[in-house]
Amino acid sequence: MADSITVTLPTALVRLFPGSPNAVELQAATVREAIDALNERWPGMRDRLMDSRPAIRRHINIFVNGEKARLGTPLEPGTRVMILTAMSGG
Repeated sequence: MADSITVTLPTALVRLFPGSPNAVELQAATVREAIDALNERWPGMRDRLMDSRPAIRRHINIFVNGEKARLGTPLEPGTRVMILTAMSGG
């Protein structure tokens, strides 16, 4: 897809949304638009990634080309977005 970005989803999220791949190409100008596009394909995904403020959920990390991102982080064609679930333990 021309002008697209690539979003990599964590396995934990893929398991919750049958039919979703580990990586998907879509069009979006910001991280928030990417989340909205994911939610259009797999309803309910936005609620797993964002809270009601709206902000990225506390235990979710989103990286754009290797840098930690926020909802307003801009995306350009060819950008790689990685969504990760936070690891915890002790």
